[in-house]
Formats: sequence, structure tokens, C-alpha cells
Amino acid sequence: MQSTTFRKLALLCIGGMATAFTSCTPQTQPQAENGCEAEQTCESNKVIETIMSRRSIRKYKPAPVNRDTMQIILECGINAPNGMNKQSWEVRIVDNPEFIDGITEVYKKANPKAAEDPSFKNMFRNAPTVAFIAHDPGYDCSQIDCGLLGENMILSAWSMGIGSCCLGGPVRFINTNPDAAPYLQKLGFSEGYRLLYCIAFGYPDETPAAKKRTWDKVKYVE
Repeated sequence: MQSTTFRKLALLCIGGMATAFTSCTPQTQPQAENGCEAEQTCESNKVIETIMSRRSIRKYKPAPVNRDTMQIILECGINAPNGMNKQSWEVRIVDNPEFIDGITEVYKKANPKAAEDPSFKNMFRNAPTVAFIAHDPGYDCSQIDCGLLGENMILSAWSMGIGSCCLGGPVRFINTNPDAAPYLQKLGFSEGYRLLYCIAFGYPDETPAAKKRTWDKVKYVE
């Protein structure tokens, strides 16, 4: 599987370099009359396009994410920047319906109203694949590192047509409900590590619109 993953990564990189090369040549990237190329950059830069088009997905098709594709997503995740290269994260991927359905049954017993929704299938927004991310509480920047890891994962996933949604509620339940303890144990995190959040992954079954972002919270300091 590893060799297959590297071949896919190589093909993606080659494709990305080819796109970058063609989009940055003078013939295809003419300078605007006012000297500002920001608008053209946003339209042609694939990284910016992925960031700006990505949406949180809360409806998924039943099929789990192909494991070769998931391997690429993980490769991008663990190559995220992190403090002093401590890599203070641990990731567990679950695409086993028995695990997902089992912990969902525990959740439903504690939250019976959740099952009243006819569209409810599991506690992870019905996603067929879930990444559980744990951090090392002994390192004060480990939560930041885990956030960077997750961002790399969700953006690389979106670039390949895979939707995602970062979830805190299911993790809060797993960490605090005694009946969920066997499932937390089954994830097998190293001693001392604590489950921080999870990411639902799957093939999107919706196309949500972008929500407004507030610019008044951003300021330049002179």
C-alpha cells in the first residue's frame, strides 16, 4: 500500500507542478492595468481555490473513503508544521461499520431524541469514515499542532473530492460517558494522550453555500 501511496502522491505533485507552471507563465497570467494581480492569483492558484471552495459537509454518501485515498490524506496531515517537530499527535482512522454503529448505539441510549430524526444514521454526521485525533497534554502547543494536522487533512481531502466536517460533540461524549470507554480504549492511543477532536470524511451528498465571514475581527497594527 505504501508504494501505491507514494506513486499517487508523485502523480499529484507532478500534476500540481504542471498546473503551477502553466498558470504562472507570462502568457497565461497577464498583469492587470493597475499592477495588482491578486484577483488573477485567486482564480488560478489551486491551493487558494481549494481553501475558498471548501465547505463543511454534513450529508454523505454511504461508501467509505477509499483507503489509498485516505492514505494520501494522512500523508498530507502528518506533513503539517508542528512545534520542534514533536509531532505531538496520534491519529486513528475508523471505517469499520461495527465500530461506528456500536458507539452510535451507546450515544442513542444517552440521547434518545437524536434517533427521532429519520435521517440519523450515526453520531458522526452519518459519515462512513472518521479520523480520531489525540494530543499530548504534556506539550502546551500540541493542540495547535493537531489543528494544523487536521487542516492539512481536510484541505487535501477536498482537493480530491472528499468532504469533511470537524466534530467536537462526539469526542466530548466519548471522553465523558462511561459506556463509551470500551470504544475509546479500542482506539488504542498511547498512554497520556487525550482524544481532542474527530473529523468526519466521506463523499459529499450536499453542496452547502458559503457562510459569511466577519472581517471586522481582522486588523492591521501599525
